[in-house]
Amino acid sequence: MKQSDPAAESLSLDFDSFDISDVGKAISKLHIDRSVQRVSSFHGGTKEARHHLEVLLEGKLDQFPELRNDPTLLEELIVRRELSMNFVFYNEKYDSFEAVPEWAKKTLRAHKKDKRQYTYTLEELESAKTHDPYWNAAQKEMVIKGKMHGYMRMYWGKKIIEWTRTPEGAFRNALYLNNKYELDGRDPNGFTGVAWCFGKHDRPWGERPIFGNVRYMNDKGLKRKFDADGYVKMMDLDKKY
Repeated sequence: MKQSDPAAESLSLDFDSFDISDVGKAISKLHIDRSVQRVSSFHGGTKEARHHLEVLLEGKLDQFPELRNDPTLLEELIVRRELSMNFVFYNEKYDSFEAVPEWAKKTLRAHKKDKRQYTYTLEELESAKTHDPYWNAAQKEMVIKGKMHGYMRMYWGKKIIEWTRTPEGAFRNALYLNNKYELDGRDPNGFTGVAWCFGKHDRPWGERPIFGNVRYMNDKGLKRKFDADGYVKMMDLDKKY
């Protein structure tokens, strides 16, 4: 056998398969959480993707640098796909707190006992029952639309760190909510988005309570970037939540 020849032909392999000849029956075998409603805001497919690309190229591309961080006007153009794929492929602990850099784990754990002004249970977070209208709006957007703007997801994740008693618990809560409601849940982009909030693909910043050297975000930063109050009003108008 030549070195380039496969050890075994794929057609001869014996493995289990999932029968999808009857789609309804196949779906019934999946443990789908029916409490999460189907979203109506986004549609997949090549035709839909081309439409969004045409809209971007015809009217918004020249404004991308100014508008990319505004969830009320324009989503980011480039998702760091390769970074996400490599993170999940090479880090077998990608879905746990252990996946974040050592410096981030060390500094967050060193501040684990820092006093927190607010703490919320997973149920309170899931129901968007916090004191923060911006965070609540982001949570509502995720539940209703299956997606929140990337900048708001960063803020959303940072606040979960701030409002949860331990960084490990915060990671579990953020990942649970993201996996349950986000369209990119259980996807490399989703795992990477959550891990970023805990220091993955970032650098150490100035030390502060709870976060240590992990990047901190607050609502003042939102207001500098876009009309944060307009974002809250936009979500309040949606009665689906």
